[in-house]
Amino acid sequence: MAEERGRIPGGEGRSRMSARPAERLSDERYRAFIESINDGVYEVDIHGNFIYFNTALCRVFGHSREEMQWQNFSRFMNEDYARQAVDVFNKIYRTGDPISDLVWEIVDKEGQTRIIELSASLITNKEGEKVGFRGIARDVTEKVRSRQALQESECKLQRQYEESRKAAQRYRTLLDFIPYPMVVFTLGGRVSYLNPAFTEVFGWTLGELQGKRIPYVPPDLQKETEENIERLLQEKIIRRHETKRLTKDGRVIDIVMRGAIFTGDDSESGGELVFLRDVTREKRMTRNNEALLRISTALPAYPDLEELLDYISAEIKRLIDVQGAQVILLDEEKQELFFLGVAHEDSSSQKRAKTIRYPADKGVSGHVIRTGEPIIVPDAAEDPRFYALVDKQIGYPTRNMLDVPLRSGDRTIGVLCAVNKKSGAFDRTDVELLSMISSTVALSIENARFSEELKKAYREVISLNRAKDRVINHLSHELKTPISVLSASLNILSKRFVDVQEERWKPTIERAQRNLKRLLEIQYQVEDIMKGREYRTHTLLSSMLDQCADELEALVAEQVGEGGIVERLKKRIDDLYRPVDATPEEIRLDRFAADRLNRLAADFAHRNVSVETQLEEAPVVCLPREVLRKVVDGLVRNAVENTPDGGRIEVKVRPKGNGCELVVQDCGVGITEENRRRIFEGFFTTRDTMDYSSKRPFDFNAGGKGADLLRMKIFSEQYNFKIEMSTSRCPHLPRDTDVCPGDIAGCPFCRETGDCLDTGGTTFTIYFPPVPEGGCRADGKPAGP
Repeated sequence: MAEERGRIPGGEGRSRMSARPAERLSDERYRAFIESINDGVYEVDIHGNFIYFNTALCRVFGHSREEMQWQNFSRFMNEDYARQAVDVFNKIYRTGDPISDLVWEIVDKEGQTRIIELSASLITNKEGEKVGFRGIARDVTEKVRSRQALQESECKLQRQYEESRKAAQRYRTLLDFIPYPMVVFTLGGRVSYLNPAFTEVFGWTLGELQGKRIPYVPPDLQKETEENIERLLQEKIIRRHETKRLTKDGRVIDIVMRGAIFTGDDSESGGELVFLRDVTREKRMTRNNEALLRISTALPAYPDLEELLDYISAEIKRLIDVQGAQVILLDEEKQELFFLGVAHEDSSSQKRAKTIRYPADKGVSGHVIRTGEPIIVPDAAEDPRFYALVDKQIGYPTRNMLDVPLRSGDRTIGVLCAVNKKSGAFDRTDVELLSMISSTVALSIENARFSEELKKAYREVISLNRAKDRVINHLSHELKTPISVLSASLNILSKRFVDVQEERWKPTIERAQRNLKRLLEIQYQVEDIMKGREYRTHTLLSSMLDQCADELEALVAEQVGEGGIVERLKKRIDDLYRPVDATPEEIRLDRFAADRLNRLAADFAHRNVSVETQLEEAPVVCLPREVLRKVVDGLVRNAVENTPDGGRIEVKVRPKGNGCELVVQDCGVGITEENRRRIFEGFFTTRDTMDYSSKRPFDFNAGGKGADLLRMKIFSEQYNFKIEMSTSRCPHLPRDTDVCPGDIAGCPFCRETGDCLDTGGTTFTIYFPPVPEGGCRADGKPAGP
């Protein structure tokens, strides 16, 4: 080998072995054998120079025979492998031990790297001198590279497997923490995974359902479910579907479902990913809130107590889904309970119930009256508090029931009772709903009872007045005859006493005549009173009613205690109209209005109403953010609900003086002259309430209870801003009873949109004063004097 890369031990110059190769390899048969094998055979001298090699070695090294003959081994290697070759041959030279399966890299004629596997052993001559090395070489480039590629592939697969396993663990952890129920189905509809939230809502565990179908589809929804699965397979995704599902314990719940098809690494794998959200409570709360609002707004329509309680019973029966509902009142004087409001599926039982009275200390209702706490009775027959005699008298069997107290101030005046729930058992949600209804209607019931008592008192006054008239008539008649007789008798006596000295009789007769005259004058006055009795009776009763009105507060205090109902009325008004305490802020009205319009746009997207804005930069306003939101939202909603489809709403913010102004204008029909002065009085609507019963917010003429404008008026007084309204009534619809079709295209009076935009509308203008130099005060009003 080259001296700079190391030398193999031995003499200088060419080895003695080089003079004898022809003699040792002269045998032609041996040479033919060596040439015929596929492995490269080589001999090198003591310095590593090739002195013999077969053709196969040329193929292994990638060089011709001429290029290799007498060349040093190191010429075909890089420096690192050349040094390794020196070390290997030195070791063989020292030890004499052969070495096999050496793997080296060489460079072929084309400059490509090849990997060879070779063996080497020491050559000695007859005298035992070390003269060179011989061995076999093979090209194992493809083999080694295949092995390396395999190893790299295995390592890559291992890494991918580890990453996949870790990813699966991460995804599993993530899915386990998703708060909504989630299920992974195979394309065949069998469960491969479900998360803990599913178990929490529906009751089944993954161990119970894995590889199975979930038995949670109600029988009446089987066809709908099959159609949705087919739609999912075709469209690959269902973004939102509202339906119902069963839980493990048999409850039916409302859910919102979303689903998607996913695929795996090959076309054969994949499945369905389904998310479910339990909206039972949300829907129930929505229904309850709507019902409470409906009940609250309907209460004034039932001045008669029995009609009011029948209406409340019917609402309870429908809302809680029971077979019967009753309003049981306490007769405090007699200490009896009686049914005044009843709603039953059996009308005959309903009639019989209203004839029954029973002691106030009996039954579940009696227990509620005493304790003031609601009670659920899951099995009436097993409850010792249940008073079975009432069931026998009504002829209606009670299986289960829910009773909640009716409280007025610190008194319990009765019980709301729901009987025989149609599906499932009574639960805390039912208790909450019935309690909310109780708190909503208790005051109305008390007021209706007071109204009944007042009516009774009024009827009693009328009866007494009639009795008084009869007595006065009778007295007038009875006085007239005796007085006439006595007067005539005195005249006769006077004539008979003519011959008697006057001083003896005249004073007495004159005294009697004077008193008779007084009696006669009284009788005449009575006659005059009775002649005008209709007018005088009306005056008297009006005065009495005025006095009753003046004494009403004292009467309430006497009946229910000082401050009870009065404080409750005040609290109710505060709850409805007094804004929640909040820290006032300095707010840019133009930006705030733009943000509210963007947020509200989705709520009236179903309406064909355009909104034009002119939001100029203006001085900041000083208000609690929630108060300003209610004001802006209320005006926008009012404008949308009063503008027909095809119409326009204008919202403007602009500076005015040192303050700023908010203007909201609609192109509705406007408000009649009669109603304009009452628009801020509260709970006043310009249309019949029944016109609004089937509408939703932002629909045309959706209307409402009329409280928004009253609330804005109260806010304006509290936060020192000014609200004004201007309106013009559509000339084609001059009366409140005239109906707008709600769509300009359907109006018989409009040939084009402009015909409507120019005929009517209402504008609300709010002026916000400037924020004083001291800024906003903590009490919610602008700072300043």
